Parts: sequence; C-alpha cells; structure tokens
Amino acid sequence: MKNIPIGTLINVVTIILGSLLGLFLKQFFSDGMEAIIFQALGLGTILIGLKMSLKLPDGYMLICIFSLVLGGVFGELIHLDQVILSLSDGLKSVSGSSDSSFSEGLITAFLLFCIGSMTIVGAIEEGLNQKRELLIVKSTLDGFSSIALAATLGIGVLFSIVPLLIFQGGLTLSAGKLKPIFDQTTIDVLSSVGGILIIGISINLLNLGHINLENLLPSLALAVILSKVYQGYTDRPKHQ
Repeated sequence: MKNIPIGTLINVVTIILGSLLGLFLKQFFSDGMEAIIFQALGLGTILIGLKMSLKLPDGYMLICIFSLVLGGVFGELIHLDQVILSLSDGLKSVSGSSDSSFSEGLITAFLLFCIGSMTIVGAIEEGLNQKRELLIVKSTLDGFSSIALAATLGIGVLFSIVPLLIFQGGLTLSAGKLKPIFDQTTIDVLSSVGGILIIGISINLLNLGHINLENLLPSLALAVILSKVYQGYTDRPKHQ
C-alpha cells in the first residue's frame, strides 16, 4: 500500500464522478445555458490563473517570460499540438465519442487539475510521508470543477484522468528523487507559468482569441529547468 498513489486514485474517482454528473446534466442545458456557463467558467478561470501567476518570486520575471517563449518555439518546432491531437483522437476512438470539443476538454481539464502547487506538493507529500490530506482537498475541488467542465466541454474532461494518473501518480512514485528538484521557489515559478497558461484557457473559453496551449506546454518543463539554473547562478559564492 505504501507505493500505491492512493491520493491520486481518489482524485481520479472524484473526477470520474463529477464528469459523469456533468455529462448527465449537459442534456438538459439549452444553448443559452451552455453559453452562460462557458462565460462563468472563463471568468472563474481568469481568477485561478491570476492567483497562480502572482506567485512568481521576485527576480524571476524574465525566467517566466523566457520559459513561455522558448517553450512555445520548441512546441511549434516539434508540432506538439499535432502529437497531442493524435493521442487525443486515440482516446476519442476508444471512448467512441464524436464530441468535437474532446481535445479542448481534455487539455483544459489537464491544465486545471494538474498544474499547480497543490498537485506537486500533495503528490510529493504522499510519496514521502503518506500524507494525503492535501490531495484529498484537491480531489474534492477537482470533482466539483469537473461537473461544470464536463457539462460544457464534454467527455474529454473525463479522459483527463489518463494524463493526471501518469503525471500526479508519477510524482508520488518518484517523490524521493524529485523532492530536491521541487523546492518552494521552483514550485512557485512553475505555478506562475501554469497560471499564465490557465489565463490562456480563459481567453479561449471567452472567445477573445485563440491561444495554442498545446504548443506552449513545454514552457512548464522549461520553467523548472531555467529556475534551477538561475538559482544555481545566484547561489554561487561571490568573489571578493
């Protein structure tokens, strides 16, 4: 039982239950009802993104910007959006869904459910000390969020449990090795970059423009790498 990511499994169950309830309620929503829920989600998502992005530590503004720019360039070069679309289409085929917003629901839910300090700290706490309180709180929040998301974005939200299980469960299983990497500063930088991507979600939801979030995903990995490099540089002893 010690090596099983129970907190993540609880999280998976709450998202499944919330998504199924949202999909059930979806059939009763008129076009006007769906539109107002989209707008409410978009506005609420702005708040979540701003709260996360404002965690950026002093002196790390350029790290955040470079992470986004270089991550976006890398994602564009390897056509990450097409890779994710292919994987999403595979899951879509497995589910037998014809939902046109499947990929959007999956990516939106993954970013909301997986990118943030609660995910990283909670998963590492469970892996090191079997403390699951933070992940249980997160699971409850994700369960309620998945109701609204699935009611508007469809079954793709339910299938976000696949990357969540891999990412969050992987953090728990690798907690011993990852703890030195995810110090508080690095977590805050990662959360800040993730928060900006979540603001991108709100822009898409509110039809204010189109942000290619898939190609920006490498910026999350770069945020960790550049943060560690910058910390190593600033922590070097200064020569007299």
